[in-house]
Amino acid sequence: MKYKQWQVAAPCPEGQLALERAGLPPLLAGLLAVRGVVSPEEARRLLSPKSEPIPDPMLLRDMDKAVARVRRALERGERIAVYGDYDVDGITATCLLTQFLSARGGAVIPYIPSRLGEGYGLNQEAVHALSQQGINLIITVDCGITAVEETALANSLGIDVVITDHHACKEELPPAAAVVDPHRPDCPYPFKGLAGVGVALMLALAVAGPESAREIMEEFSDLAAVGTVADVMPMTGANRAIVSLGLARLEPPRRLGFASLIQCAGLAEKQVTSVSVGYTLAPRINASGRMGMAEVAVELFLTRDPVRAETLALELCELNRERQEIEGEIFQQCVRYLEENPQRSAIVLAGGQWHQGVVGIVASRLAEKYACPCFMICLDGGMGKGSCRSWGELNLFDLLSSCSHLLENFGGHALAAGFTVKEDNIPALAQALRQAVAESCHGKELPSVLEVDMAVSPQHLVVEAVESLELLEPCGTGNPRPVFLLQGAQVHTMSQVGRGRHLKLRLESRGMPLDAIFFSNQGAELGLYPGCRVDVVFYPQINDFRGGRTVQLQVIDLRLAPSRAQLEQAIYDKYHQGGNLTCEEARFLLPSRGDFVGLYRWLERQSTLCTVVEDTPARIARSVARATRQREVPARTMLCLEVLEERGLIDLNRRTDRIQITLRRVEQKVDLEASEIIRRLRKILEGGL
Repeated sequence: MKYKQWQVAAPCPEGQLALERAGLPPLLAGLLAVRGVVSPEEARRLLSPKSEPIPDPMLLRDMDKAVARVRRALERGERIAVYGDYDVDGITATCLLTQFLSARGGAVIPYIPSRLGEGYGLNQEAVHALSQQGINLIITVDCGITAVEETALANSLGIDVVITDHHACKEELPPAAAVVDPHRPDCPYPFKGLAGVGVALMLALAVAGPESAREIMEEFSDLAAVGTVADVMPMTGANRAIVSLGLARLEPPRRLGFASLIQCAGLAEKQVTSVSVGYTLAPRINASGRMGMAEVAVELFLTRDPVRAETLALELCELNRERQEIEGEIFQQCVRYLEENPQRSAIVLAGGQWHQGVVGIVASRLAEKYACPCFMICLDGGMGKGSCRSWGELNLFDLLSSCSHLLENFGGHALAAGFTVKEDNIPALAQALRQAVAESCHGKELPSVLEVDMAVSPQHLVVEAVESLELLEPCGTGNPRPVFLLQGAQVHTMSQVGRGRHLKLRLESRGMPLDAIFFSNQGAELGLYPGCRVDVVFYPQINDFRGGRTVQLQVIDLRLAPSRAQLEQAIYDKYHQGGNLTCEEARFLLPSRGDFVGLYRWLERQSTLCTVVEDTPARIARSVARATRQREVPARTMLCLEVLEERGLIDLNRRTDRIQITLRRVEQKVDLEASEIIRRLRKILEGGL
């Protein structure tokens, strides 16, 4: 198991029934109900994301100043630089504003700093270089909120700066002509979850004016959608409308660059969803920035040459393959080190030969593997550039803020951030970070809990039911992909695929075959073997192959399942401990009339041989099953004995591992339905109807 605990949400049968009566399919209705969406009106709003209102861009603090300065630059023919970040959010934001301003006659150049040579954000060397090119206005996208000194330098060189960003703010804001960031403490914009490209889109909408809003959304929502999904922004509020509109613009793709990339990535015949953007398109775009070649992606989304677009898309796919190989090597190196030198609370690693562009992904994988935040530092000339990823909802920005006296610079989000540190300060930084994590967790171990929406039976996992879940799109934070649990599936076959990086499984549950894929897991640590039974937590998905559509389980976590006898005993123990039984558990325990008749007749036969029947509960259940030709169920047999004891038909003497049964001679007829045990079980069943 990757997670120490699976937390399955409590079902909501009343809400599910209400949604089913409103016309929703059962699987979708059950999922929405456990997530708290229990009224048809709530469901209709959630399932109609394009109707979600987008707040007026002018509500963003300083947007009026930004609009005025950009319009003046366009009117005067000033030279404008759109300065972005090298991740997907920054690349799409750069392309969006570059194309928007160019279409309005602007003299615009896109500028994305080299991740390997310049690092993140606005830097002084770039400001000097842009000044020499005659730039009058720099508009930052997805960066700039902490660039106080760099903005001051630009001002001294006669360059105005308009900052658009969505990262956390520090106390001092840059001295820019406008600072547009929904996370400004004084910003009244009601939706704080915009990506960097979302803020850039708001600037474009504001500059164009409300009369052109529809045109702007149709033209640029594809870029905004991809950047928003890739940056793992909350899929609520305005983002649902932006991403939903953008995904529609990708089927078929109107932008030449997306059309070429979708073809190269093997998505041409498939529906483009938030999942395929996040797991297929985004990594390829991101690879250009990680490998220090963000200009490849920028050119791809700005070009109008089909041949050039195809060449650039192929180059992105190749860069992604190269990134995967480098990432895998660094990850394995770190795992070997941590196995010999385990670290608690937080992982802090530094290396001089690591590729700066991929350590963030390695940090994410290590954080997941070891269930703690991870800080990866690339060393060069006495300085270290760090990338970090969170775990257990720890706020990285707060952690880095508490250690700011040891850092040269830092910035980012709660879940992902970057920083610069002197090599000599790394030991003190590691100690301070571990102490800060320990204090945040109050000395307790970080939670390793996997939230599961609901347990399902195999009959739920048919193509039509899984297809109905597509109505939840776009999915993301705040509206996550459905996560289901399938218990007791049998492993038929297993094999490694994807050059040995992934595990493919063929499962069977209640006679129904199911295919499953476990990405980035070779299976060596799972203890699986053909014929074993497993519990699987998974994302349901549709696999299109050679014209056929089948359900596939994308495994999130997996564990060997307890045997049937162990599961049945657990239900029996839960009953005796006063736990809240589910309807299915109560139905399993409730004996039938045939169970009582078969057991009592067996006891009568045994009593002719000896006065007291003595044996283990398991052997008694086995003997009764053989005599009655029924399935052996020790837990239910034991419950039958307790009912017979309660109604005065037997005396039951419980010993450590054996029981003694004495049949009592009763003349009058006994009503077993009057048993308190039976009444309790029936009450549970009636409550679930």
